[in-house]
Amino acid sequence: MPLKKSRLTSDGMGEDMNPDLSGKVALVAGATRGAGRGTAVALGEAGATVYCTGRSALGRRSDYNRPETIEETAELVTAAGGAGIAVAVDHRERGQVQELVQRIDAEQGRLDILVNDIWGGENLIEWNTPLWSHDLEAGLRMLHTGVDTHLITSHFALPLLVRRPGGLVVEMTDGTRDYNAAHYRVSVFYDLAKTAVLRLAFSQAEELKPYGCSAVALTPGWMRSEMMLEHFGVTEANWRDAAAVQPHFAAISESPRFVGRAVAALAADPGVFGRSGGSFSSGGLAREYGFTDVDGSQPDCWRYLVKVQDAGLPADASGYR
Repeated sequence: MPLKKSRLTSDGMGEDMNPDLSGKVALVAGATRGAGRGTAVALGEAGATVYCTGRSALGRRSDYNRPETIEETAELVTAAGGAGIAVAVDHRERGQVQELVQRIDAEQGRLDILVNDIWGGENLIEWNTPLWSHDLEAGLRMLHTGVDTHLITSHFALPLLVRRPGGLVVEMTDGTRDYNAAHYRVSVFYDLAKTAVLRLAFSQAEELKPYGCSAVALTPGWMRSEMMLEHFGVTEANWRDAAAVQPHFAAISESPRFVGRAVAALAADPGVFGRSGGSFSSGGLAREYGFTDVDGSQPDCWRYLVKVQDAGLPADASGYR
């Protein structure tokens, strides 16, 4: 891939490492906030046309009841250099997803990148609660919002994506395949949801192979999403002040744009087919492709998590960003 390290510009990207996705059409399903918004904007940086979908639109709030909207995301995509198009879609509703893909086909006649980032399960999590004590409806809803939505979206979107070789599906999850295989993640329901998405990337890769298209699983690290910043009482401008509350977060966290730049790097890589079926992290791909976070750093959260945080060592990102 023609990305190489160079002098950093004001946005933390090297002058010669910006991938070129002009002419490419992307669908970021779940683009309202967090990794979805960061990915949509990063694809916009690379010049792509990005359909930004989600339930949180003007005059319509999701279960989170937060202020972010897909319209705001689309505006950020356009401001970054791409073309952002907001479409209100509940990805649990098959008819709405089918209509979305029909619209993309009618307006663009192609789909090059599909990012399945639908989640909606934050308010359903019961941390470290055993299966028999966890609210059953909340747990099952977590699977519906975090797994069914990905299946429904791919079902309708892949026939458009496979029309041309080179299409890419990115399944956004939490944790790499290796890490999740060896660690219990929060609860049975959460663990199952995130592991299912990892396997979904692998399975789609097999089915896409004859068409010359690829599918990968991708995880951000400890991400400074809007909700996480609010949880720690900081903003993107002063996130390091969270050290008093959670020193590891202040040491290794990354902006949502970082994982988005990982998606853009993958999408622009002519050799991405060789990665199909794989599981990757934003920090790991940054070391390979050379992209950086908005502050010019390359936080490698999953390596840090194993070597520092899980090992019980004090927060110190030396050698990890």
